[in-house]
Amino acid sequence: MKRIVVGISGASGAVYGVRLLQVLRDMGTVRTHLVVSDAGWLNLQQELDVPLARLEDLADVVYPIHHVGAAIASGSFQCDGMVIAPCSMRTLAAVAHGLSDNLITRAADVMLKERRRLILMARETPLNLAHLRNMTSVTEMGGIIFPPVPGFYQRPHSIADMVDHTVSRVLDLLGLPPLDAVRWAGLKPVAAIGARAD
Repeated sequence: MKRIVVGISGASGAVYGVRLLQVLRDMGTVRTHLVVSDAGWLNLQQELDVPLARLEDLADVVYPIHHVGAAIASGSFQCDGMVIAPCSMRTLAAVAHGLSDNLITRAADVMLKERRRLILMARETPLNLAHLRNMTSVTEMGGIIFPPVPGFYQRPHSIADMVDHTVSRVLDLLGLPPLDAVRWAGLKPVAAIGARAD
């Protein structure tokens, strides 16, 4: 069984964290360890009306945000990666500066120090210079900044299609089998408009 830590912070895009948990649960080969920030809980209610019990049912282990003595706060806890979905700019800043002030940021710090896969689904736009510098800092430490920017080459029919495509890309980064999302296979041959007939 692989172990994946999932953090949900207070940025918009709670659907990414929920969908990721659903997919990992359905695999049957992954144990998930979930931490949700206080603002993350508020946002889950605002965007999805997800009750606490329903979200907790999606994870194998759930930790309170201030439980800094939890297993995932230690480098001796073996796991295969962590995803913060979504990742607020406040959480990004804390990770970038090593401020382990709650269990999400402490677990992320552990990922970096143990050289394990850390993926931050950073949600904000437009970006100011502090955001960009924090992203650079996390990247230099080995983390992956993954803004959930949808691709349209798969011609999505719904928001759910776009979410699934993004979650599939995250699964790729974790070394897990992706959903049945369309992969880029190169441009289709098309007649060039106004091309010369040479």
